[in-house]
Amino acid sequence: MRSSRDHTPARGLAAVLGLLLVTGWAANHFAALIPVLAEVERLDQAVLDGVFGVYALGLVPGLVGGGALSDRVGRVAVVLPGALLAAGGTLLLLLDHDATGLLAGRFVVGLGAGLTFGAGTAWAADLGGRAGTVLAGVFLTSGFAVGPLVSGALATLAPAPLAVPFVVSAALSVLAVAAAGAYAVPVTPRRRPGSDGRASSPTGGSARAALAWALPVGVLVFASVTVPLLTLPPRLPDGLAGPLLVGVAAVLALGSGVVVQAVARRRSFGPRAGIAGALCAAAAFGGAAAAGPSLPLVAFLPLCVLFGSAYGLCLREGLLDIESLAPVARRGVLTGVYYVVTYLGFGLPLLLTSLEPVAGVRAPAAVLAAVALAIAALRTRQVAAGHPAR
Repeated sequence: MRSSRDHTPARGLAAVLGLLLVTGWAANHFAALIPVLAEVERLDQAVLDGVFGVYALGLVPGLVGGGALSDRVGRVAVVLPGALLAAGGTLLLLLDHDATGLLAGRFVVGLGAGLTFGAGTAWAADLGGRAGTVLAGVFLTSGFAVGPLVSGALATLAPAPLAVPFVVSAALSVLAVAAAGAYAVPVTPRRRPGSDGRASSPTGGSARAALAWALPVGVLVFASVTVPLLTLPPRLPDGLAGPLLVGVAAVLALGSGVVVQAVARRRSFGPRAGIAGALCAAAAFGGAAAAGPSLPLVAFLPLCVLFGSAYGLCLREGLLDIESLAPVARRGVLTGVYYVVTYLGFGLPLLLTSLEPVAGVRAPAAVLAAVALAIAALRTRQVAAGHPAR
């Protein structure tokens, strides 16, 4: 018989974080399989970028609708079916490798991930307050990083490179759903004093203020981290690109995103971390523009770190802005709206591929660097005026 201790918030939070990790894995491990699909199925880069990006179309209804629904009916009723839906999409990707099947599978994965990410992050905040919010971002990022690394290794070493990675991901999702169903019980949302220079928001909160602070940095989240995974590897010298390299790039970029969040907390960056994140994005896009069409490995590695640092800082700050400023009763839907904006960045690789024949690789990257600088300037002005939750 299960003991009452199984239902403590700490166990519940651990189960929710595990579910976010494996769903992040399911969402992003596909990046490491793109080179295999290009070689085995003879799909061109534009098609594969489209398959990777269509995932974001599924996210939009999942994030917004799932977040709003979880505010009304509870997190459990949204998050667990969402994670199972993402596992179902993974099985579709296992069974059908033509363009239509891949598009359908990625869309279903996106829909399930959207239900899980927004409502799951709100659930983690309900269970753990600000610490739960930060940990949700860390575990989600860890899933984004570990998934491509493991699937890249399996695609390189396993006997069935387009089967085993999908089977492993789907199995982990089902196990995590079972664990979350057993341990992660709903709780009353709670607020805790902050440790990063922000106090908890007033009971009422302000949706407008939360979005005004969170959305500008949100634009840079996945716009930054998709570039080292998809856009930069084809520019490396011949013989370097492959599924394992994408996995290494994911660990380097997303691992930097995890580490820099810990540094921001330890150094008490507070809302200024958003400025640092935007400046990292500007430096990374500027470096990509300066490198040109042929990217040496010695430039690729530090660019991964810069892009990953931008991702981690901007993700953290946006989530903390929502947690500290949003009305508790609307936390789910506003977290979903924030994630929708972040995931617009998944369309960036396809946009850059489409622009390359007419604009090359330097000009679009330079424009993105200017956009990141503008967001840094906006955040600087906001911080100078004072964060509403301080």
